Amino acid sequence: MTRLIHLSDLHFGAHDPVLVEAVEQRVHDDAPDLVVISGDFTQRARTEQFQEACRFLERLREAGHDVLAVPGNHDVPLYDVLRRFLSPLTRYMRYVDNTLCPLQEIPGATVLGINTARSLTFKDGRISHEQMDFIRETFERTDPNSTRIVVTHHPLFALALGESIAPAVGRSALALDAIGEAGVDLLLAGHNHQASVHNARDLVTRAGAALVIQAGTATSTRLRDQEQSFNRIEIDGGSVTVTVESWNGSAFAPQDAQRFEREGDHWRIAEKHMEQAAH
Repeated sequence: MTRLIHLSDLHFGAHDPVLVEAVEQRVHDDAPDLVVISGDFTQRARTEQFQEACRFLERLREAGHDVLAVPGNHDVPLYDVLRRFLSPLTRYMRYVDNTLCPLQEIPGATVLGINTARSLTFKDGRISHEQMDFIRETFERTDPNSTRIVVTHHPLFALALGESIAPAVGRSALALDAIGEAGVDLLLAGHNHQASVHNARDLVTRAGAALVIQAGTATSTRLRDQEQSFNRIEIDGGSVTVTVESWNGSAFAPQDAQRFEREGDHWRIAEKHMEQAAH
């Protein structure tokens, strides 16, 4: 079995240190094969915020945990106009990862990160034609029997967010074609600060057979109708179990555990239950 911890929207600079410590402890306890972080490491892309994020990542790596990360729109400077347009991700590449589209192959899974943060789109994201080609080419040369996972900060689908709809990443229709052609199984993202799981084809008819997994914010104090949370994802052959680990005021506890099984070009819910007890 392959286990991932999926964190997102840490927002150092608008974070709760108690939650940071609790996340680290849970990562240590769960001992995942890979920690995936889908962007927004900082609140305003300031040096001191990236330094805090860097120290967080160093503690995870020094404890023996592998990490794959992509930047989010908050990791691009907002008010520093020159830096925003001339070197938008320089600080991210210095303090977090100098690779903007990282690849990690672990037993049972191939995980590819794609940077969707852009200077011109501000809050929204975009995916380029070169990145779509990169997705196809990457999975052509990796293990075809491995679960294929793509990580972005911005969702590739428009998703409900309260009474409104959060937009999909720019060029989403073309991106979905690339995802489908590459045979991607799981799509991991954040940005909306709400945890959810969907079948891609329930969202867009033309989409491929992917399971769409959204993470809430793990450590930020900026909430949107949900408490802080992160995802624990367990992959066992053709089965995927997604458990939302939600903050209950004193600890992260498992809730909304769902197990999905692959049936042809669709994922079906094999089991769903709520858990309130501490892990």
